Amino acid sequence: MDAGPGGGRDYPPKTPPPPKKPVAPPFPDPPRPRANGRVATRDRRRVMMTGRRGVNWPLERREWTPAVTGRRVVDQLRAWGYRPDEETVAGVVSLLVRTAAADGGTRVSLHLADERPHALVLVLNHCPGMAAPPDQVLRDLAALGVADCGTDTGEDGRRLWALLNL
Repeated sequence: MDAGPGGGRDYPPKTPPPPKKPVAPPFPDPPRPRANGRVATRDRRRVMMTGRRGVNWPLERREWTPAVTGRRVVDQLRAWGYRPDEETVAGVVSLLVRTAAADGGTRVSLHLADERPHALVLVLNHCPGMAAPPDQVLRDLAALGVADCGTDTGEDGRRLWALLNL
């Protein structure tokens, strides 16, 4: 049998089809309007920092985490040009991290920001529905010499924070 001039193949050869358009990620959900047509807003904003330096670290819930995190915060403050009181900073960070880790859950994160002459240390436990910590925690923070301290709870967990004088 004679297959023709192409020897059994199509002649001229077929070109492959053009590549398909890559799949685009879905757009974020827009805010849902309420019944009266207004946009629903959240009562509590997430942590936001503008106009200042800041870092954050996810933390493990281990027994050595408070000590390691205290050294990490001191090192970061030094990298920013401060000369912090190491014992005070390590004590404050250790207390914040121990309190947040004791709440349970799988995640703890530490957020550090500076604004001369202060540094803000905030620890988030990522456990929604938590009650406020005992008042003793805030008294212990105040005894360590912080300029201010506080706590609040929300959908993303409980936040503990302390403002350090540098």
